Amino acid sequence: MTERAKINTGDDGADDHGRSPASGSSSGSGPGSDSLGGAVAPRSTGLSATEVARRVERGEVNDVPVRSSRSTADIVRGNVFTRFNAIIGVLWLIMLFVAPFQDSLFGYVIIANTGIGIVQELRAKRTLDGLAVIGEAKPTVRRDGAATEISTSEIVLDDLIELGPGDKVVVDGIVAEADNLEVDESLLTGEADPVLKQPGDRMMSGSFVVAGGGAFTATKVGREAYAAQLAEEASRFTLVRSELSAGISTILKYVTWMMIPTAIGLIISQLVGENNNLKGAIARTVGGIVPMIPEGLVLLTSVAFAIGVIRLGRKQCLVQELPAIEGLARVDVVCLDKTGTLTEGGMDVTRLQTLNGADESYVRRVLGALGASDPRPNASLQALIDAYPDRGEWRCTDALPFSSARKYSGAAFEERGNGAGTSGGAGAGAAAHSTWLLGAPDVLLPAGDPALAEVDRLNEQGLRVLLLARAADGTAAGSDGGTAEPTPLDSPDIAAGARATALVVLEQRLRPDAADTLAYFADQNVAAKVISGDNAVSVGAVAGKLGMAGAANTIDARTLPTEREAMATALDEHTVFGRVTPQQKRDMVAALQSHGHTVAMTGDGVNDVLALKDADIGVSMGSGSEATRAVAQIVLLDNSFATLPSVVAEGRRVIGNITRVATLFLTKTVYSVLLAILVVVTGVQYPFLPRHLTLLSTLTIGVPAFFLALAPNKERAKPNFVRRVMRYSIPAGVIAAAATFTTYLLARHYYTGPGALDAETSVATLTLFLVSMWVLAIIARPYTWWRLLLVAAMGGAFLVVLVVPWLQQFFALKLVGVTMPWTAVAIAAVGSAILEWAWRWVGRRFPA
Repeated sequence: MTERAKINTGDDGADDHGRSPASGSSSGSGPGSDSLGGAVAPRSTGLSATEVARRVERGEVNDVPVRSSRSTADIVRGNVFTRFNAIIGVLWLIMLFVAPFQDSLFGYVIIANTGIGIVQELRAKRTLDGLAVIGEAKPTVRRDGAATEISTSEIVLDDLIELGPGDKVVVDGIVAEADNLEVDESLLTGEADPVLKQPGDRMMSGSFVVAGGGAFTATKVGREAYAAQLAEEASRFTLVRSELSAGISTILKYVTWMMIPTAIGLIISQLVGENNNLKGAIARTVGGIVPMIPEGLVLLTSVAFAIGVIRLGRKQCLVQELPAIEGLARVDVVCLDKTGTLTEGGMDVTRLQTLNGADESYVRRVLGALGASDPRPNASLQALIDAYPDRGEWRCTDALPFSSARKYSGAAFEERGNGAGTSGGAGAGAAAHSTWLLGAPDVLLPAGDPALAEVDRLNEQGLRVLLLARAADGTAAGSDGGTAEPTPLDSPDIAAGARATALVVLEQRLRPDAADTLAYFADQNVAAKVISGDNAVSVGAVAGKLGMAGAANTIDARTLPTEREAMATALDEHTVFGRVTPQQKRDMVAALQSHGHTVAMTGDGVNDVLALKDADIGVSMGSGSEATRAVAQIVLLDNSFATLPSVVAEGRRVIGNITRVATLFLTKTVYSVLLAILVVVTGVQYPFLPRHLTLLSTLTIGVPAFFLALAPNKERAKPNFVRRVMRYSIPAGVIAAAATFTTYLLARHYYTGPGALDAETSVATLTLFLVSMWVLAIIARPYTWWRLLLVAAMGGAFLVVLVVPWLQQFFALKLVGVTMPWTAVAIAAVGSAILEWAWRWVGRRFPA
């Protein structure tokens, strides 16, 4: 085997997190030699610079574009070529020929709104693309015998790509070197069990390494790679796959169905109805059709999402799928992995306690050799390397990589040098063979072992404890009855009879921001569950130090029921879970979801991938393994757990505010459809010109909605978006239409002679404006100074239009007399009172 067999202790024999760069050891080993200078199989040096250049010339490069956002062309196309833009565009062109300029204002508003949408999404694209480059995986390739990190787009055909735990396989290839190399192909095949790879086996892009290490030769790059198209699609900026967008699409579909027959009836009634010229009939028909379309709702949703991406990007948070912002806002349970989330990656050895009479100096040499045997140590092993440097006197002859299922790793050595064999081996100066295991004490030791009491005591203090144990020298006779063979390290019986040698006590570094973040979740009624592979008592102690409620309510996951309903009940009752296997993490997510919870899962290690995939929202740390970053919807590039509240807050702001403003838009749609139907049934002229409804829409919906959509909102997002919006929009629209049409009919009987239609339109506009303002006043609650100022400013703007002569003429609004204007105000006041009562009744009768 190769000179450095890979092992990985994990965290307390549990979590495979926080890999540090390989530290130099004093072994003096190099390619083609072991630590004692003995020969091993020659290691491939990879491609030369000349060979790489030739392949680049031939175009044999992994040139698949890694896109985290829509292209500029897609953004422009998506914002311009919409169904409603097409309808409004046609109506706008008609109005340019048959009516004054002011009746065509709605077309210019749509152009401005579409432009805003494009600009905001392009800003979000730049932010997202920049963050994607920062978070992009950097595979290690071997060229001219040297290992170098490069971007995925620089890989060429036949490159030799090195692999270690957590590395993602970015192109297809054939295994060239393998040291207990275990690969998870579940993202491609659906099979969760890792596959042990040997030289010559096939490697598929999209899989990732869960244990061991090795290297493979790239055989398919670029678009030929198996997962290239899947990866591109998965990382694409999206605006549509969410309950919010799906709900808006459903609403727009129903609006279209209502709008078409209503518009046809309106056109007929205006053309064949009362004495009116053709241009006037067309103008009032368009005036009835345009407000039925909630075109600004789609725009505002896009803008809100885009601004959310920009805001989170400034906090070094990469949103790989936009609906993740929305999803996290709906979360009511967040599952936290202790290491990398509550604690920092670094650890320090605080104590070494020998057991069963072991010599401490010899134990230090064992730990040094174990550390040097892994070129990619994680945080736990790095702490051992720092505390116990290797002397370079022992040769690693076999290794067992860490597995979250086993909870331990191991290595076999040929001991040489002074003191070799002091603990039961050969005499001084002679070569001796020994096999060592390092991992979780409660897994390696039998129940009732006296050392476990000391381990429990240390765990209660929040300390991490690793057990160093010497495997029994079990052998099996050869088939010819001659030479005996040692028990293989990967044998399930290797831990049986292991002799406890020492306890290594490690202290973790708590994240300074973890306590505040946990407090935020508690304040927002989001239940936090700590799910870790570590000892439950130890995890609970760490959580307790951070002030987490229920930290003492710990449970060992090995005692959890396997039946989903029983597991879900246990999860509801407990807060801290220890000794959780990767498969259990996945089962726990499913159990929580079965009880109706929306679950977010955080993690940074390979053993978190399955749970991250199945959770409603997966959140990975930027320093986590490539595999976790690949499957997570949100990546915290600065590794700051404290960023999560910002993501939650951003999601709640988007969802809550879009729900608010959607009510404004759809109220307009409802009253526009009803007014058109009433006009068709009664055979009267439509009361408004397009300019009137452009003015009303701008003051009661467009401008206020923009500010309200970007305001802070901490309310947790709730399901059934369409139902929650329509339960208010329908009664509000019905009341607004009834009040407006009542005023219009009274005005038709009151005003006679030339200019009567203009006077009737003016008082009808006044009533509709006042009722719509009351809808806005309700939506703006709870009031703050700026919300009150916003409502007052919109009312003031309408008043200015009524009193400034040139604005009166421009918008064709002039109140005639005293009786009808005050009648319009009175009807609006009655309508607003009914609206207030209806709003409260709906809230009680149909709670969200």
